Amino acid sequence: MKSGRLGINGLGRIGKLSIWQHVGRKEFPEIVVNMGRPIGTSLDDVARFIEKDSTYGTIQNYLYGYKAGRLIENLDEKSGSMVIHGVRVTILRDVRDPKEIPWKKHGVDVVVESTGKFLDPTQPPDAPGGSIRGHLAAGAKKVIASAPFKLKDAPWPEDALTTVMGINDSEYDPETHNFISNASCTTNCLAYMIKPLLDHFGLERILTASMATIHAITGSQLVLDRAPKAGASDLRRNRSVLNNIILTTTGAAKALALVIPEMKEIGFVAESVRIPTSTGSLIILAIDIQDDAEQAPTDRDLINQIYSDAAEKEKKGYLQYSDEQNVSADIIGHPLAAAIIEGTETQTRTANISIDLKRLPGYTDEVGACFARTVIDVPVTKVVVYAWYDNEMGGYVHTLADRTVSVAAMLD
Repeated sequence: MKSGRLGINGLGRIGKLSIWQHVGRKEFPEIVVNMGRPIGTSLDDVARFIEKDSTYGTIQNYLYGYKAGRLIENLDEKSGSMVIHGVRVTILRDVRDPKEIPWKKHGVDVVVESTGKFLDPTQPPDAPGGSIRGHLAAGAKKVIASAPFKLKDAPWPEDALTTVMGINDSEYDPETHNFISNASCTTNCLAYMIKPLLDHFGLERILTASMATIHAITGSQLVLDRAPKAGASDLRRNRSVLNNIILTTTGAAKALALVIPEMKEIGFVAESVRIPTSTGSLIILAIDIQDDAEQAPTDRDLINQIYSDAAEKEKKGYLQYSDEQNVSADIIGHPLAAAIIEGTETQTRTANISIDLKRLPGYTDEVGACFARTVIDVPVTKVVVYAWYDNEMGGYVHTLADRTVSVAAMLD
């Protein structure tokens, strides 16, 4: 076990499932969870909330299957503590502002910020309403955000970094970085779809890319229709998640460029569609690749081989390849899979694209004189790839836990 204790701020979907992860791993001697408010009528209500989940079942079944007995015991109402699978878990219920949470008193070194509210590392510790920097002021040494940072108009701070495990996590410098974003579940999946293709074809051959995520619901959506707040511009966010397919936005493209800087050179469009399922999401990625006219065009077998090789070699553990014709329920809870490539659905189409040089910026008659003709044909292959990801436990919380443990391991 690590000597320092783990702090988790917030007990929403990510906070709760992070407890499941870490009591199973037993990397930390104690987990201190800040709720900042009373829950139910007693600590037993908190324990029941942690123990049971409508998507993943019970924590004991998740860890040990149907023969498992209850794993939560020794509840102490006065201290707010309980023991889960041999790991002490303390629940704090008094304050919400990060700078006031008694992390130092409880010996917490690393905090997972999972409320979704404190995501701007440019805000000072005493900012009205609280700030992610408040965790350091309260005694923590490192803070890991379970969502992308959201900066206003301030420059990017030197001590903040966005990483995806297995893609750019080695960029983390414990001497420099105090705030680490684990990006989003969608960015984690997308990074593992893009990186193998970049590594194989090179940046110069990828012309454009677009993606759409067919995404399960999240806690910010509404069960029933509600009148929008004053000034709200997207009326769809106030519609019932139970009855609708809802078009929305995603910051995956912007976050991806923080993880894979080459993406800034590629025209990229990202969209999101929310559907009424509890978890289990899908990315459809479309990429235009300039082919080599002297070789056979890029085909489906090559693309699948690229992913299959990456899943068995350098990306093993976070990238998986499947020919099993999955549906979304099949990947719920799938461990350590940031992306599961659905190889049966990979598609490629190659065509010659005619380009009129006269229409290009900078064209002059002198330039045109260098060519035998001003209309040229360029072979371009459209590649469409599908990848599943469990946007909660399997695809995201596992990678977040890996990031947390790796950061804690590098503390003095």
